[in-house]
Amino acid sequence: MLDYSVSDIKGIGEKFAEDLQTLNIHTVEDLLLHFPSRYDVLEILPLSELIHEDKVTIEGRVISAPSLSFFGRKKSRLSFNVEVENIAVKVVMFNRAFAKKQIQIDDVITLTGKWDAHRLQITVSNYQKGSMEKSSDIQPIYSVRGDVTTYRLKKAIQQAIQDYGNQMEEILPQDLLTTYKIPSRKDAIKTMHFPASRIALKHARRRFTYEEFLLFQLKIQILRKRRREATTGNVQDFDESKIQRFISQFPYALTNAQNKSLRQILADMKSPYRMNRLLQGDVGSGKTAVAAIGLYATITANKQGALMVPTEILAEQHYQSLKEMFGELARVELLTGSIKGKKRKEILSDLENHNIHILVGTHALIQDDVHFKTLGLVVVDEQHRFGVEQRRTLSNKGLHPDVLFMTATPIPRTLAITAFGDMDVSVIDEMPAGRKEIETYWTKANTFDRVLGFIEKHVNNGEQAYIICPLIEESEKLDIQDAVDLYNQLVEYYSSTINVGLMHGRLPADEKEQVMKQFAANDVQVLVSTTVVEVGVNVPNATIMVIYDAERFGLSQLHQLRGRVGRGDKQSFCILIADPKSETGKERMRIMTETNNGFELSEQDLKLRGPGDFFGTKQSGLPDFKVADMIHDYRALETARNDAQEIIELDLLENDVKYEKLRIFLENEGVFDTVLD
Repeated sequence: MLDYSVSDIKGIGEKFAEDLQTLNIHTVEDLLLHFPSRYDVLEILPLSELIHEDKVTIEGRVISAPSLSFFGRKKSRLSFNVEVENIAVKVVMFNRAFAKKQIQIDDVITLTGKWDAHRLQITVSNYQKGSMEKSSDIQPIYSVRGDVTTYRLKKAIQQAIQDYGNQMEEILPQDLLTTYKIPSRKDAIKTMHFPASRIALKHARRRFTYEEFLLFQLKIQILRKRRREATTGNVQDFDESKIQRFISQFPYALTNAQNKSLRQILADMKSPYRMNRLLQGDVGSGKTAVAAIGLYATITANKQGALMVPTEILAEQHYQSLKEMFGELARVELLTGSIKGKKRKEILSDLENHNIHILVGTHALIQDDVHFKTLGLVVVDEQHRFGVEQRRTLSNKGLHPDVLFMTATPIPRTLAITAFGDMDVSVIDEMPAGRKEIETYWTKANTFDRVLGFIEKHVNNGEQAYIICPLIEESEKLDIQDAVDLYNQLVEYYSSTINVGLMHGRLPADEKEQVMKQFAANDVQVLVSTTVVEVGVNVPNATIMVIYDAERFGLSQLHQLRGRVGRGDKQSFCILIADPKSETGKERMRIMTETNNGFELSEQDLKLRGPGDFFGTKQSGLPDFKVADMIHDYRALETARNDAQEIIELDLLENDVKYEKLRIFLENEGVFDTVLD
């Protein structure tokens, strides 16, 4: 009966049922689960506890006749005084002329509105004659649209609860309800719509927060298990003694975090299941070294490795560093769109005949004519830059190769659990010893001349600088320094003493490559750019990163940009030029100057911006929870994930009768019908 149309509910006609569809409410169950978006808690507090400019509720006796004045077109202001705790409080109501006749001296009245502690005045949004029935009252606030009013929606929900509420079946086992002291599904639904108290509402919210997280994590764990079961047969029998000898050649010792991540990766490669692992690490934490050891392990297992990156210049850099690292131990080749003709044919032939051990490249690696003899390990750098289709195409080129995704975007733990829940996650959260910390400063736009002088001094010392702008060309809508304009100014400012380059996303690919090559070769000393330099470019000689209009970037992006410098042995600097108007903007600048830890920054960024903005709202994989909040409810998220893992690992959905209702619910949701990548 819960799947009946809403039009079966008493009082809902065809027109209202159509209106409800705009809120995605089609069935009785949809209506019952259309929870309030927030709650206003009306609680009468003593005047001494009221906070200036807060929304408050007070109760008092009218001690002066209401005075009405008109202004503007059909606008009015009604004012009178009430006595609260023997103190006269001024009451102001706008556009409520009708209330003049309703309110009499000596009436007791309850008022809700904005409190002005300096004037002892309340600007009223709601009022009712008489006392509130309880000392606190909770008002559910629903998101409505079109012709659906809050009043009609509440009335419909009330009727639905009355007629169908008891038919809402429990989907969680009693053990979980008892363990976490949470109410049943039907009781929690009633409380969500008509809370009797703050405590009852808190428990109902806890119930649905946990339920939403558990259902989502179960979906992920089921998908993960099916993926593993569907991709057996890639046990890599590598030579551990050779791997140890390879590591001993490094000019530095691996950090504890690198060693831990490496152990996890090698264990995955040895297992009969296909690796699907995300390697997270701050810029400069040594992810590439760990990936290189993984690639060497695959070579000792007599298989081939592939490293795919977003840009040609990055591919070239990885190619050079891997060639240097492997020396005579392995043949490393580069394949990009620029490599054509005879050279390309030779590489493709040698690859197919297993004469090439490691192939580094861009999207060119996933073209139809590229065939590996035995592909064992695929490493994808900056994985969020690649689409699912591209990753799948590369993975399918071999016999279920292990896949390692790398990212230098530190992803907060809560988002990693949620967005990458079907992946294993390794984290390199410590920096190699002896690395100089980048000094970060925040300054205003009016000190730009001093910044340019600072750059000049360091360039004369043989160093280089980036200057980042948010826009390419001047915009009438935004008063933001743009890259083209700034480039022209700097060419004039530095005259012929310093070469200035310009880089932005609208330049053709070959021009971008050309500019970056000039910068890498120090033919260009100052590079004015938009954020296209954000990912992976390695110029050890660059020691200064200036970010114009820095308040327009998120913390994670600022940190990524800062990571472009500090790659050599000289002291590096990041200068943020910003005049933030909002408190959030100022807070961002303060946090940037106080910490260089990317994971700490990403957690702060998540709090300031929210999960949608962190990845961009179109990022797939982030569910739209009705009640749960990944940031504030992160403990519940971790609990739900642990429970989901246990349920799936122990096959409780199939084998334990207590989980039958949960299994049926997931089946009805189509979870078991998901098509594997």
